[in-house]
Amino acid sequence: MLPLFLAATDAAHAAGEASIVEKFGIEWHYVVWQIASFLILFGVLYKFGIKPTIATMEERNKKIESGLKNAEETQARLAAAANESAALVKAASVEAQKIVDEARKAAKDFADKQQAEAIAHANDLIAKAKQSTELEHKKMLDQARGEIARLVVATTEKVLARKLTDVDRAAYNETATKELTVI
Repeated sequence: MLPLFLAATDAAHAAGEASIVEKFGIEWHYVVWQIASFLILFGVLYKFGIKPTIATMEERNKKIESGLKNAEETQARLAAAANESAALVKAASVEAQKIVDEARKAAKDFADKQQAEAIAHANDLIAKAKQSTELEHKKMLDQARGEIARLVVATTEKVLARKLTDVDRAAYNETATKELTVI
């Protein structure tokens, strides 16, 4: 840039016009010192201001990049955990259904067993009641036969108007019993 400025100044001098340097009263040694102080100031600012700022920005960019990377990994792990939990819930649901089915089957088997035992017990009670009724019936028939035989003997004694001996009484009883058993 400086050579361009100098070339413009030389061209203006040759044309006979007053140069910018003369118009504005620019002195070269001050310009050089200003350029040197500007470069020194730029170097100090670069070293202590711009360079640390750039380093901090790069560090922040790395942290942001690392955070995004971790967020993506976390999101992937979260998706995997969600899939795994869904699979566990599904497996638990299937297992629970199996347990419920087994419990229903066990309850049905138990109910069937209890029903069979109740039926068997009822049949036993019915059989015992029939047996008891038959025994009562036989007992009543035996008692009725004995009573009828006694009445026959008593009636016969009264009709014959005499006292029967034990042998006669046994014979009448036997005859009455035979006739009653035929009926």
